[in-house]
Amino acid sequence: MATVNGEPHPEGIFSLLDTDLYKLTMQCAVLQHFPDIPVSYKFTNRTPHMKLNRRAFKWLQEQVGLLANIRVTDEEIAWLKKTCLFFGEKYLHFLKTFSLRPSEHVKLSFDASKDADEDDEAFGDLHIETHGLWIDTILYEIPLLALTSEAYFKFVDRDWTHDGQIENAKQKGLKLLEHGCVFSEFGTRRRRDYKAHGMVMQGLVAAQKEATSQHPDWRGKLGGTSNVHMAMRFGVGVVGTVAHEWYMGIAALTDDYANANEKAMECWVATFGRGVLGITLTDTFGTAAFLRSFTKPAPKSETLGTQQEGEDPSYAEIFAGVRQDSGDPMQYIKDVKAFYTAQGIKDKKAIVFSDSLNVDKCIRYKHACDEAGLTPSFGIGTFLTNDFRHASDPQKKSVPLNIVIKLSEAAGRPAVKLSDDKGKNMGDDALVRRIKKEVGYEERTWEGGDEAHRWDG
Repeated sequence: MATVNGEPHPEGIFSLLDTDLYKLTMQCAVLQHFPDIPVSYKFTNRTPHMKLNRRAFKWLQEQVGLLANIRVTDEEIAWLKKTCLFFGEKYLHFLKTFSLRPSEHVKLSFDASKDADEDDEAFGDLHIETHGLWIDTILYEIPLLALTSEAYFKFVDRDWTHDGQIENAKQKGLKLLEHGCVFSEFGTRRRRDYKAHGMVMQGLVAAQKEATSQHPDWRGKLGGTSNVHMAMRFGVGVVGTVAHEWYMGIAALTDDYANANEKAMECWVATFGRGVLGITLTDTFGTAAFLRSFTKPAPKSETLGTQQEGEDPSYAEIFAGVRQDSGDPMQYIKDVKAFYTAQGIKDKKAIVFSDSLNVDKCIRYKHACDEAGLTPSFGIGTFLTNDFRHASDPQKKSVPLNIVIKLSEAAGRPAVKLSDDKGKNMGDDALVRRIKKEVGYEERTWEGGDEAHRWDG
């Protein structure tokens, strides 16, 4: 392990728990329901003007190969067993013996101009594909993205330092806490590197400690982090439920997009029970389509097909709330409030916001939720773990990559994601058009949805 100023500074990934909780919860559900389904994933750089050079690509290749050496430790299993009670013995036993096999599953390639074949400084397009059983490949996404970001800022944009990251995160945390925001750190996939991530967590924990001791009247709270390893390291809560991948995979393998949202929720409740991991994602095929499925009756805990109309509560009733990850957040608040009102649901439901947040957005959305009678919380990612300035010119932002890895195929069928902003649509154009008709998709755009320049400011 490398050191910086005598402090641990590891390169790359060294723990399988250095990932988002929802990758583990989804792997648990896949183990129960779809252990033999083959899938594929594909990498997309939404900032195509920001490219790796060949030196960065070679480092990335090496680090991806090293993923094969990682195993979950006995200490990590014990922590999961104590902290994440929703993981049963079957899954924890599986995880204890699990390993990534990148030489078998991951295909990396680098396209540079032909006259730059041997030039380590030549820039090119990065391609990443993952193929294999869903159960075997589901954990690649987060480390592959984190490593790609680390490679870029290790070999391409090098005009930055870690100086001030702890204090920067602390000040953001204090402002959120002062304004009553409940928030968590969601920034693993696009972090600058592991060291920066740890510094951010140090700053946030320090902010919570100061707020608790000096400002007991503040209503805000650090909920924790989506990163399982960081939650264990810093002694904070671990946060997360489900991702688009779960809905995309079930839709593709069933080829039944009209009912995919309902099927995905049914399998989720069958895995974890009613009211457990109860924040659901609404925008995979558009929130309007999702809300129609949200009214359907939910099965008994840990069962499939037991639900009966008029006898069992709806998914909207048993889920604690929803997550907003695309489109206009202010409109989303209005739509969700109107939905719950129309359903006669009087319980105060939650909205977790997770789409390109900063402090000011969190405060604005909190006020809107308070007025609507909803309970907001915030998953803040890139704004925390990749917020840097150029060392040579602090007035100039060192812009993060906007990169994603999404499920591209399941059971031999292509996977599609629509979202609440057409700028985030993913999939074959003809298939996207077909599915939009099947689910009654409502075309929407949002002025804040420029993916190529989202963090340029």
